[in-house]
Amino acid sequence: MSTTTGATRSGADSRVDQGTSPALAALLVGTFVGTVSNNIVNVPLTSILVDFDAPLTSGIFVVVGFLLTFAATMPLAGWVGDRFGRRRVYCAALIGTAVCSLGASLAPSLPVLVVWRSLGGIAAAAFAPAVMGLIAWLFGPARRARAVGVWAAVNGIGQAMGPSLGGVVSDLLGWRWVFVPLIPVALIGYVATMKCIPRYPGKKMHLDWVGAISLTTGAATIILGISLASRGIRNGWLSGLLVVAGIALVALFVVWCTRATNPFVPIDLVIESRFLRSSLAAFTQMFALGAVLLALPVFLTTGGSSTTQAGLVLFVLPVSMTIAAPVVGYFVDRFGGRMIMRSGLALLVAGLCTLATILQLDVRNVWSLGAVLIVIGIGIAMVQTPAAAGSTRSPAGAVGTGLGLFNLIRFGGSAVGAAWVGIAVNVMDRPFALLFGVSAVVVVAGLAASFVGEDPAGA
Repeated sequence: MSTTTGATRSGADSRVDQGTSPALAALLVGTFVGTVSNNIVNVPLTSILVDFDAPLTSGIFVVVGFLLTFAATMPLAGWVGDRFGRRRVYCAALIGTAVCSLGASLAPSLPVLVVWRSLGGIAAAAFAPAVMGLIAWLFGPARRARAVGVWAAVNGIGQAMGPSLGGVVSDLLGWRWVFVPLIPVALIGYVATMKCIPRYPGKKMHLDWVGAISLTTGAATIILGISLASRGIRNGWLSGLLVVAGIALVALFVVWCTRATNPFVPIDLVIESRFLRSSLAAFTQMFALGAVLLALPVFLTTGGSSTTQAGLVLFVLPVSMTIAAPVVGYFVDRFGGRMIMRSGLALLVAGLCTLATILQLDVRNVWSLGAVLIVIGIGIAMVQTPAAAGSTRSPAGAVGTGLGLFNLIRFGGSAVGAAWVGIAVNVMDRPFALLFGVSAVVVVAGLAASFVGEDPAGA
């Protein structure tokens, strides 16, 4: 344990508060590419399904396949960044994303498209732990939350550009072209990173293979099991079996890491209240976001809206996130994140309940939808920034696998939220009250969890 922690902290201490704007901009390119890769197929999904003559229950894996590999491999990507250098791994992720985007654009069938999307998830898994770790390395505590606020704003821009870009490009040129813009952006990010970010010192470290394999496989198995449940009752037994197996593997991971000399993830660090509170809040926020970003375009496009119109309506949510995120970062630096995060969770619950009501009543007025999406976007921004800042300030945030675990939990929420859309669609013809009502309950659980445990300073 001390080997990993010491390696990361010694690197951080050597460059405290020396981050520059060009360096931050280079890091934000990967954030943007990863976020856009995540959701660029949400709006064109209907067109993809028509082209391949596939049902939604199969096509959902175009979304979930990326999220599954993306989330499950993040802790391992965090370890690789500590071992070989975060800048090097970040650059490799940019190149890998460009290659997988090209492969997805040329996919001859739905299964091949799912494979390329899943490989793209593995490539993009390095972005979040590498970027968060490099921000913590380059920016001291006095400026870190503001830097994280800008990072959160770019997450919002990516959320805005992904569905909207996907919708517009799909309408104009066809869905295959939605992946093409990611290729030059990733390559620009590679050049900027090599120029503006110092080499991050890697460290020879022992890899805890048992911990790494049990966590990665367990997380992937749980997400896959939940995703299979979205395909209907015929897969119920297999889904349940996979979820139980995944939970057993995660339990093995926890037991092993509490006893190992150099554990893959130091359990004594991740059980600290600030890290747990941040992780659970991020999970619930991303669950809600994943459900909204998938269900709302399907609602609009199946109701007669074009993919362009659906993308433009959805654009309101991430734009509100983008505008609010830097402001939230400023207040987190000044006043701490606990109350802001809790207020954001409460606002998100209110927005989800309202969205459940108006969609169940088949209200398609763009002004009503836009107003609700603004509320949801602001709520998400008020959760995302303090949760991310809290994770980097926690002891676990000094370790690459700790940041990877935070992002596994965070994006695992998005994968489960997207899978929940498929499950709700199978349960009833008009599932929106159930879909977003359950999403609101999940966020309420995150709000309740934020009051558990001690309140360390700056949490």
